[in-house]
Amino acid sequence: MGNDRRTIAGVAYGIGAGALWGLVFLAPELVREFGALQLTIGRYLFYGLFSACLLAPIWHRLVPKLGRHEWLALGWLALAGNTLYYILLSSSVRLGGIAMTSLIIGFLPVAVTIIGSRDQGAVPLRRLIPSLTLSALGAVCIGWQALAGPASGAVTKQVIGLLCGVGALVSWTCYAVGNSRWLARLDHVSAHEWNLLTGAVTGAQALLLIPVAMVLSSDSHSALAWTRLAGVSAGVAILASMLGNSLWNRMSKLLPLTLVGQMILFETLFALIYGFLWERRWPTALECVAFTLVVLSVVSCLAAHARSRARPTAATISSCSSANA
Repeated sequence: MGNDRRTIAGVAYGIGAGALWGLVFLAPELVREFGALQLTIGRYLFYGLFSACLLAPIWHRLVPKLGRHEWLALGWLALAGNTLYYILLSSSVRLGGIAMTSLIIGFLPVAVTIIGSRDQGAVPLRRLIPSLTLSALGAVCIGWQALAGPASGAVTKQVIGLLCGVGALVSWTCYAVGNSRWLARLDHVSAHEWNLLTGAVTGAQALLLIPVAMVLSSDSHSALAWTRLAGVSAGVAILASMLGNSLWNRMSKLLPLTLVGQMILFETLFALIYGFLWERRWPTALECVAFTLVVLSVVSCLAAHARSRARPTAATISSCSSANA
């Protein structure tokens, strides 16, 4: 597959992953009677169950390919990108709202791209400054109204929500960078298999959290509420965790880390679209400006990578060959 075709396919996978991942911002609103920990356990129990079912036929062939380092990597990637991240994100949505959480998560491309620019052969950071500037401006516009308007609820509640959002930002940045680098050097495990393995490990972590949830929660819920939680958890597990992660892993094998960071913006865009639909309103003028800035940020990043490919150096060729293995 040529470089241009790889880039187009990678961007398409990134858009698809963002569309599915944006749904996770709605889940806490759909089951507000349950806490972030309960929602996380429900989602990842189903994710782990579905992953285990799909792994069963290939388990005997896959396990011999995995060593101690791979299992340790799966453990911390599952924690940073799934378990811990979703607890923090759900808490941020509940305490600060979808807009504020989207603003914070919208800075993921900036963090990931800056880290990725240090990789050997990566596009120099100076060429990405226009894209990063547009990205930052778009993220600021997205949440400006929520942060500039009157705070809803106690100040303490808003501050805790903000801190949870920042924690989610840090957690997922670590996952995005680590997962992309692991996929780049895994030539014996496919992106789909890696996604299923991550799901199985995440499911095991969710099982360990059940006793913690039972101790911390004293609320009683109706059978209808538990059924709704199960439905939302299963839906998010299939759409966001199974399909969304699979698309993301395919994208991570096709695009360099500096461009992978830009693709996270689509999660923010779709999260806001779903939020508008949930609130039954049209986006404001400021939100439309934010959409435009985000799109221009991605286009600018694509252009920077296209110019880099037009005059590749030996280091760039070596890096691309390694990253796209």
